[in-house]
Amino acid sequence: MMSTKVNKTNHIGIRATDAEKLDWELKAHAEGLKTSQLARRLLNNYSNSRGSKSRSASNKVGKVRSQQEFILQVARIGNNLNQIARWANTYKGAAEATQVIASLARIESALLELSSGAG
Repeated sequence: MMSTKVNKTNHIGIRATDAEKLDWELKAHAEGLKTSQLARRLLNNYSNSRGSKSRSASNKVGKVRSQQEFILQVARIGNNLNQIARWANTYKGAAEATQVIASLARIESALLELSSGAG
């Protein structure tokens, strides 16, 4: 059976924080999808799954907040890593390997701490 491609001519814009955008892109990538494909899938399934889930609203809000905090913390650590890489590339002659390694070890430690608290 051949599937017919439907041209999508309408556009929906969504404003998002940097953390939300990163979260959505990571989720889409993990599913092997584009962000728009993930959004379409979730929105198309929303009305079907809405009645079947019995989580309270406060539980949902708490989970979303903790996920947003986690994403913000990871984004901050990523920014630190980018700053270290930029510095090391700019000042190759002056870069002390021990300083760079110590900074990277702190970032690794922070990531491990976050990942152990996220599960």
